[in-house]
Amino acid sequence: MATTSDDLRARRQAAADNCERWVSARRVPVTDRLQRLAEAATEGKTDMYGSGGDVAALEQEVAELLGKPAAVFMPTGIMAQQSVLRVYADRAGTNRVALHGQSHLLVHELNALEEVHGLRIERLTSEPRQPRPDELAAIPGKLAAVTLELPLREAGFVLPTWDELVVFAESCTERGVPLHLDGARLWESTPYLEHSLAEVAALASSVYVSFYKVLGGLSGAALAGPEDVIAEVRRWQRRLGGNLFTLFPYAVSAREGLKTVLPQMGDLYQRAVELSMALQSEGFRVFPEPPHTNSFRVYAPRAAEAIERVAVERMEATREAICQPWQQADVPGWSWVELVVTPNTLDWETDEVAKAYGELLEQ
Repeated sequence: MATTSDDLRARRQAAADNCERWVSARRVPVTDRLQRLAEAATEGKTDMYGSGGDVAALEQEVAELLGKPAAVFMPTGIMAQQSVLRVYADRAGTNRVALHGQSHLLVHELNALEEVHGLRIERLTSEPRQPRPDELAAIPGKLAAVTLELPLREAGFVLPTWDELVVFAESCTERGVPLHLDGARLWESTPYLEHSLAEVAALASSVYVSFYKVLGGLSGAALAGPEDVIAEVRRWQRRLGGNLFTLFPYAVSAREGLKTVLPQMGDLYQRAVELSMALQSEGFRVFPEPPHTNSFRVYAPRAAEAIERVAVERMEATREAICQPWQQADVPGWSWVELVVTPNTLDWETDEVAKAYGELLEQ
């Protein structure tokens, strides 16, 4: 009997639980993670409903890193971005906000901007690339805010060039509309842009960053911007139920990521570029070429279910997790997967990873 997709998913889950090496993110046992958090807690006191302790220290660190007057820590990026866009809309007296059609705000949040906040979405473009100033200019009337996702994950972790970003920011300024950066992966974007976090953030009115992706935090996000905007965002945090009794574990893990992982972003990006070249020599294609961040898409000339079956069998035999589940590509007979370079990836030689991927095309 042929293996079903459900069977493959169950086998992948079981195999992942037994893995001893990981090309990308690894699963850290809960007890080990709690021990690391205890060792990383330096303030000696917790916050109270998100005020004080490691939360306040984290907010100060983020504000300084991004060169903004103030920052607020929130349990989720969804809450953070909804809150700041609602603030901009209330201030502007219009509910119209401009976004990319593949923005996380539209693709993964169950239409929350419209359903919860009554905002009206104006799509800059839905093409798998960053939007252009002429597309902003083509949207008539008053806008409350414009959002850029850096990088645009659904398009393949795509960034604009620095000059393109500057020109787009200037077009927002000339129009008198706040630019908000959806920077869930902004930490990973600076090597390609060749400018610091503060220099990138200076182009925008507000910036959101995430802590649980490559930084490896438990969860959580921060929003940085002017003091009056952040003060209003804090009110929306309370309205949306984001003032947990304590955010201490999330703040501690976020600070640990800033301390230990953020300094490695240049190395992670360089390894991603090296891996993209090595994988192409094994018969894969990558996008973007070269990658814009430490994350990129890998395309294989093999149907998704076939290559996924081989990947799971390899995981079971070697106890090595080299890839996420493969997905069917638009081109028949091809499949794709996201490859995210993390500190774990640096424990592998570039040729070793490429060879492991190459084995997926041999059987």
